[in-house]
Amino acid sequence: MIRILLADDQALVRGALAALLSLEPDIEVVAEVGRGDEVLAAAVAAAVDVCLLDVEMPGADGIAAAAELRRSAPGIRSIIVTTFGRPGYVRRALEAGAGGFVVKDTPASELAEAVRRVHAGERVVDPALATESLLDGANPLTDREADVLRASVDGATVARVAVAVHLSAGTVRNYASTAIAKTGAGTRVEAARIARDRGWL
Repeated sequence: MIRILLADDQALVRGALAALLSLEPDIEVVAEVGRGDEVLAAAVAAAVDVCLLDVEMPGADGIAAAAELRRSAPGIRSIIVTTFGRPGYVRRALEAGAGGFVVKDTPASELAEAVRRVHAGERVVDPALATESLLDGANPLTDREADVLRASVDGATVARVAVAVHLSAGTVRNYASTAIAKTGAGTRVEAARIARDRGWL
């Protein structure tokens, strides 16, 4: 049996995934969590083989959880299962160590097959997203530029962003300027939204 952990902050989604996967003769859902920062401990405690991780969760996102699993429990594989099929997420997830990336409207039989293949050591990525990710190119932002944009998404002032990212206002303006140029945006907030929509943040 392939032992599965489901991580999603929506209980209904976890329940639906658990019900669908439980119909498979070789897959057993043995743990469920609603926060990304609970994944590692629960996965280790339940001796799971594969974790299915949502991207957006409280505590830590699914990509961060995948990276923590690779670092601290490399024998446990992970698959990102998300509503947010942004090309930048695919690249970030694979770089973090996820073995797969599929969207939530994937048919149950395909999801089960993805679990089997990732458990066997293969990589599985939704074909349309893989193509889009290649066409979209790599994330051009540096870590600091991404930090500044992440703090800018809600329209925060330069002063507030500077406090949030522990930089001077002048340095924030410099990072914002290069990020604006890289995204082709007109403003810092627009650059932040473009980067978020492409899955770069």
